[in-house]
Amino acid sequence: MLHRMGVKSGMMYTAGIASIGLSFASWLTSKNVENASLARADRWGIFIGEWAPTFFAMGVALRIEETQQDNTRLTEREMFDSSYAEGRMPSHARM
Repeated sequence: MLHRMGVKSGMMYTAGIASIGLSFASWLTSKNVENASLARADRWGIFIGEWAPTFFAMGVALRIEETQQDNTRLTEREMFDSSYAEGRMPSHARM
């Protein structure tokens, strides 16, 4: 569904890396700005840090989808080209 909406794997990888940076920034901000304990800063950092593996996993899934779609296009193109090379008209040709 994300693939159909135009979300690319690179976007998810970027979100994963940004999540790691945001995790550190939220930990540092919570530790230095709030008058709370170090444990609270740790919880904020861990909470946001847990997003990174999800983004990376979604990036891998989207990469597989992109690769599969590229292979399907290549196969259809090869079938189209080989049909014309043999002098036959393909029954259905998609480009």
